[in-house]
Amino acid sequence: MAPVDLTHVDELEKALATAADLAKHYSIPICYVSVSAAAPGPVAHNPAEFAEKLENFAQEQARSRGLKDVSSVAYTSHDPTVDLDDTLLNAAEETESDLVVIHSHIPGFPEYLFASNAGYIAMHGKVSVFVVR
Repeated sequence: MAPVDLTHVDELEKALATAADLAKHYSIPICYVSVSAAAPGPVAHNPAEFAEKLENFAQEQARSRGLKDVSSVAYTSHDPTVDLDDTLLNAAEETESDLVVIHSHIPGFPEYLFASNAGYIAMHGKVSVFVVR
């Protein structure tokens, strides 16, 4: 499973490349997962449009990286900022993922007080987590 923030795809290149390399090397599928609010946002006007854009993203990743087996699952949350960690943990279970490849920013002062999303997933997840900075 590769969590994706469609508003910041340009910052995810290392994690996306890592997920693709692992998928090709081990002949395993990738499920791109993303979380959006039900309200209109910068990526889409509604959850259906968001899911379509995520699927288009997944198919573009397949074409550009030579992947054979990709899928996508879009989750809707009333407040993605608050619900993101739990939603991603649930997504790992629902998609029956064995590994989560997730992007993390370089830690700063706030991470000393609050766990980053990647750190939270790594700490609380029931599957292996590969954090890519």
